[in-house]
Amino acid sequence: MTDVTLDETNKLIIEHLQRDGRMSYATLAKTIGLSEAAVRQRVQRLLDNGLMQIVAVTDPLTLGFARQAMVGLKVNGDLRAIADRIAEIPEVDYVVICAGRYDLLVELVCTDDEHLLDMLNEKVRAVEGVTEADTFMYLRLAKQTYAWGTR
Repeated sequence: MTDVTLDETNKLIIEHLQRDGRMSYATLAKTIGLSEAAVRQRVQRLLDNGLMQIVAVTDPLTLGFARQAMVGLKVNGDLRAIADRIAEIPEVDYVVICAGRYDLLVELVCTDDEHLLDMLNEKVRAVEGVTEADTFMYLRLAKQTYAWGTR
């Protein structure tokens, strides 16, 4: 699938960047015990092979997105195809195929209640194969972290 081995050094790089994605290659090299060039090459391979992303995580409320919701969907048909169609909706930032009560879990980030209603009515529920949508509106984000480490 990828040509990158997730060896102990690559795991260390990922763990350090999970804690501080802005860490310089020079600092990372010192911390891990490699040359700056070696760290730069390893990071680039991890990025190129999709094993890692470095992104800015924001608080949606501060950017004008006052309504977030998780939507549990029950669907009929090909789960992968329906998940792909849902993922094309710009307001959707998370789609997971799952087992249990729902076939898909979908997170929507919207500006307000009317925007959320439009997304549910005009976009999500309109996807062929969606049979039920159970919406859980967020009241407050209590924790959000991406520093779960590696195995």
